Amino acid sequence: MKAFVTGATGFIGSHLVEALLRSGFQVNCLRRQSSSLRNIEGLNIELVEGDCCKAESLDDVVADCEYVFHLAGLTKAKSSEDFYITNVSGTEILLSSVAKKARSLKRFFYLSSLAAVGPSLNGHPLTEDCQPNPVSDYGKSKFEGEQIVYSYRNRIPITIIRPPAVYGPRDRDFLVFFKMVKSGFIPYWGKSQYSFVYVEDLVRAIIETSLNEKAEGEIFFVSDGSIYTSDDFIEAVSNALEQKPFKISTPGFIIPALGIFLKRFSKVNIINSDKLRELRYKNWTCDSTKINKVLNFTPKVKLKEGVKWTADWYRIHKWL
Repeated sequence: MKAFVTGATGFIGSHLVEALLRSGFQVNCLRRQSSSLRNIEGLNIELVEGDCCKAESLDDVVADCEYVFHLAGLTKAKSSEDFYITNVSGTEILLSSVAKKARSLKRFFYLSSLAAVGPSLNGHPLTEDCQPNPVSDYGKSKFEGEQIVYSYRNRIPITIIRPPAVYGPRDRDFLVFFKMVKSGFIPYWGKSQYSFVYVEDLVRAIIETSLNEKAEGEIFFVSDGSIYTSDDFIEAVSNALEQKPFKISTPGFIIPALGIFLKRFSKVNIINSDKLRELRYKNWTCDSTKINKVLNFTPKVKLKEGVKWTADWYRIHKWL
């Protein structure tokens, strides 16, 4: 089985590449010239230099691939235009190449996001048939990417997964919060509700949906099946680090100042003007009943256990 992976050098992509190799896949990975290979260094893969926005770098490599896993995308950007160039145009150009050149294609997988559907406005976890209402440029660009993929469903076999918050080893976004907890202080703007999925469970879902005929043409949410509050997450990280932080009450109008505060903990600022649009909403939850029923897929890792493993990895690799 031959797979082509975009976004392979990233957090989720690198875990997927490892899992594909363990499953017996031959793996080709698209990499930009500027991408760090740290996460996939030493793996038995073939690297192809190129860009999802440049068709000439895609046509040859997708020609003999049976599975295409499209994980490349921007979650943070300097401008809203950048989101649409990468997450929308890049997806459309890749799909066009795959549809024209991949004669042996068995599945095109697209990694979307809960942000593509938006927050729950009625307090109930979102299901796949809910009307999308993305509230950020990131979410809107991922939804547009979804629509493009779905429009190809009668031409090529496609599958889409919308994960909620993903965490685990190698993740740099949640590392910021782990560092804040370790510092002893954390901003707190009230109780919110979230769905989570551990990266290895997400990767397992990606592969299982891509190999199963029942998942062809379908869209799925994938979470660990539980709903957590912001307090639950803080407690899980606190227990993993054996450090109970002091919560600094942060009214909504002060949230923009978080961007400056978080620069102390990360070169890549995850709290930016686009992310602030999402933080205004208190319920980011989804219902993964569909994937459980259709594919009998059950996640293995709950938040407390996954956060402990993530914290241990951060310590071992001296990220904390």
